[in-house]
Amino acid sequence: MPSLRSAEYAGLLAMACLLGGCASAPIVQGVGLSTYDALQPSDGLITKSLVKVDKEKVLAAKTAKILPATFSPALAPKMTNEQRQLIANAVDRGLCVSLSDRLEIVPPDAPADIIVRASVTQATETDEIVAGISAAASLGMNFVDLGVPIPTPRIPIGMGNLSMEAEAVDPKGHQVAAMLWARGANALFSSPRASKASDAYELADSFGEDFGALIVKGESPFASSGIDLPSAQRIGSAMGLPPKHAACDRHGRYPGLAGVVGGQLGLPPEWTDAGAAKPPQQGAPVLASHDSAQ
Repeated sequence: MPSLRSAEYAGLLAMACLLGGCASAPIVQGVGLSTYDALQPSDGLITKSLVKVDKEKVLAAKTAKILPATFSPALAPKMTNEQRQLIANAVDRGLCVSLSDRLEIVPPDAPADIIVRASVTQATETDEIVAGISAAASLGMNFVDLGVPIPTPRIPIGMGNLSMEAEAVDPKGHQVAAMLWARGANALFSSPRASKASDAYELADSFGEDFGALIVKGESPFASSGIDLPSAQRIGSAMGLPPKHAACDRHGRYPGLAGVVGGQLGLPPEWTDAGAAKPPQQGAPVLASHDSAQ
């Protein structure tokens, strides 16, 4: 079946929001940026943002490193530590893959032209019971052949939201780009999954994509009314294939097909996403090979 055109997508999304099918999300300033000066409003269709970018300096950068995103337990006390870590890692992974469209991503201990750091400033938990009911209803609709692709709206109750802030600084610590960002889940195109973290998890990846686009293009991702097609490396990464740069592997692979199926079934993202790659154990015994034992 043909996919929805961008104009149809925008129209359906706008209608859903007008009917109360979008969770509100306020821009929340934290304390993680080196400066909050000169930020300018730059909203998208369903996203609120304040943006600042020195286009010349950003486009001159060739390498970038990403510091781990921060997510204080006080911001979402009903989520587990595992869920908060999964969301923070989704931010880092989204940033890494998006930035890879133009920049070489290097490990955190390597020198880089720009250093990117992000923080969650607000996260509202998803009502997992309502989301589970919505997922079951959506799954039931898949067995009804209507002949046209009609999204099944989720119940517009208990949807989560996410507010973020991030900046890119040069090696001397001078800010070259910054963004405050906020978006809520919507009833038409946000996957209902039975987890308190599900909406924030999905939105975390969207934030990574938006801030990455700010650095890749040197301008607000919401400045253009068109829809950019994803690059081949982003499509491959989304399918769970190895990322373009090895440094991105530290954030783990996208769950790929397992994530798609899990989303359709309403499974919690913590069931399908393994999260960040586990560091090698320090002091683990090294077994001698047959040759070295001789």
